Parts: sequence; C-alpha cells; structure tokens
Amino acid sequence: MTRWILSRPETLTEIEQLRLKAVLANCPELDALTGHVRSFAQMLTEREGERLPQWLDAVRQDDLPSLHTLAAGIDRDRDAVIAGLTLP
Repeated sequence: MTRWILSRPETLTEIEQLRLKAVLANCPELDALTGHVRSFAQMLTEREGERLPQWLDAVRQDDLPSLHTLAAGIDRDRDAVIAGLTLP
C-alpha cells in the first residue's frame, strides 16, 4: 500500500491502480494523505518550492494529525525548505 502511494501513478500496474483506487474510495483519510504526498512529491521533483505555503495550508485543513506535525516542523524552517524544493 505504501509503495502504491509513494509511486508515480503511471508506474503502477493496472491491477495496482484499481486496488489503490478501491482502498482510497473506502478511506477518506488515506485518500487525503495520498493527495498530499503526491503533491509534495511533485513540488520536489518539479522544483516548485513556491507552492509550499499553499501545500501547508491544504494539509492543515484536513484532519490528519501526523501531517500536521510534519507541517509544523516544516514551518519552523520554511525558507530553508522552500530553497531545498526550488534550488538545484
């Protein structure tokens, strides 16, 4: 399950995609987590650090305490994290 969430969707087999879709349809929290993980991965791979403030706001709007802890940690050093997500 973790691998499915952390993988690029296009790299999953059709069966894996269908299974992940079924699980996410039955668990709104996991569906929200998956969206946040993939959005963060896109920021990282596409060097879009300027999106971090919006990502943090979106994370805080969901009832995902683990991600709230991560967001608080990122916020303590926001400028450095944005630089890390932006600069080569």
